[in-house]
Amino acid sequence: MKVRTLLTASFASTALLATAPSAFAAPNADGLYLGIGTGFSSLENDDDEVGDFISDGAEDFDLDDEEDNGFKGFVGYEFNPYFATEIFYADLGRTRLRGNSDANTDLESDAYGASLVGQLPITSWFTAFAKAGVAKWQTDVDGNLGGASVDLEDQDGTDPVYGVGAQFNFDPFLVRAEYERYDFDSDYKIDSFTASAGFRF
Repeated sequence: MKVRTLLTASFASTALLATAPSAFAAPNADGLYLGIGTGFSSLENDDDEVGDFISDGAEDFDLDDEEDNGFKGFVGYEFNPYFATEIFYADLGRTRLRGNSDANTDLESDAYGASLVGQLPITSWFTAFAKAGVAKWQTDVDGNLGGASVDLEDQDGTDPVYGVGAQFNFDPFLVRAEYERYDFDSDYKIDSFTASAGFRF
């Protein structure tokens, strides 16, 4: 997958840069920052669970494509080296269902919300972090499943999001890689893997 190749190259590049810490500068202890990133999303549920998510009594369809490209943008404020808050928007891509007679249905999801971020500065140029927050999400269900027994409805809600990541600081620039779990519903959970670049003010 092209995005996975891109992410692998990004991780390899940052690992090489880590061997030359003199090229990095210590980040500001506090202040505003923003960033944008790309990556891929992956659905973590099976056919029956997705059927329960979009309808009652769904049957006779298969998950045809459970991964897709996605992107996100974020704005944050770092209060000190150990604590920050962020607001974000994430396009979580598409899940495709294949029904009878080659009919397809696409579930396209996005979310926005806010997170608290706990940070652990390992060095002046490398920071590990964990986050937890709340996401307002929407999943648009478009198409049909042919003869499958299912009533299609768009879904939305407000549920937890949490994740972990690592950040390299090139003050005023930053580069980060992160994993996030969007816990929309017990029947529909999306994992997101992104690499982002940002700027500190």
